[in-house]
Amino acid sequence: MKHSQSIVTSKLLKTNLLLHHPELAKHIPATCPFTRSGLLRMLERYRMVYVKPDRGSLGIGVMRVEKRESAYRYQRGVQLFTFRTYEELFRSVSKRIGGKRYLVQQGIHMLTYKKCPFDFRVMIQKNPSRKWEPTGTVGRVAHPRKVVTNGSQGSTIYPAADLLKPHARDGKTAGLLRKMNRIARLTAAQFSRTYPAMNELGLDIAIDRNLTPWILEVNTRPDPCPFTKLKQRHTINKIVAYGRAYGRHYCLACSKAKRGAVK
Repeated sequence: MKHSQSIVTSKLLKTNLLLHHPELAKHIPATCPFTRSGLLRMLERYRMVYVKPDRGSLGIGVMRVEKRESAYRYQRGVQLFTFRTYEELFRSVSKRIGGKRYLVQQGIHMLTYKKCPFDFRVMIQKNPSRKWEPTGTVGRVAHPRKVVTNGSQGSTIYPAADLLKPHARDGKTAGLLRKMNRIARLTAAQFSRTYPAMNELGLDIAIDRNLTPWILEVNTRPDPCPFTKLKQRHTINKIVAYGRAYGRHYCLACSKAKRGAVK
């Protein structure tokens, strides 16, 4: 069934849509609704997971939850909480969630820069010819004391290739960037089948230690702020121009993210 909206807010709905594509399904972390049994099952299997609001943005409310040898713990913002039993952990997390709908997502051990995890924002838009086109990729390094890479949470923005090169020394950097663009194109095509009115997507993609890409989230109203931190302006200029062509106007006052430079 096709829908007329161009914005989808439910992360579970978007995940399920991607799981229907055989190739994309290989790049989706295991995900389930937040329940007592669901969180326990995911912790038993993956040891580290992320608990996220089903509807929400900017990294607000995201918690990293871990099962250690003799304890459980979770981090929210810069705060870290430790518990002896799963029941204590679950009660605390549930209290923070309240009545909101949350999900549990398999934790991906991302590549790091200066011991801080990083991921990538890949922007794909319909160009003036109404064809999907990847328009930019940036790297986002998490704040040293936080578990999310969102610019609004104080991340540092780098050119994507600069972050990849130390981890792909045999020349795989260009191949990884092409692979992320391919994932973005397949994702856009998959979304378009159900939501033909969509004009843009922002994919948050992590690369693990085996150089496997993982789609952490798909944003249907992406914020291009990270691209304003790149020294070269051609990427953000193209994003803004394409957005203007289909009626989107962006706020580019981006004060919380910082520009980084790999030395």
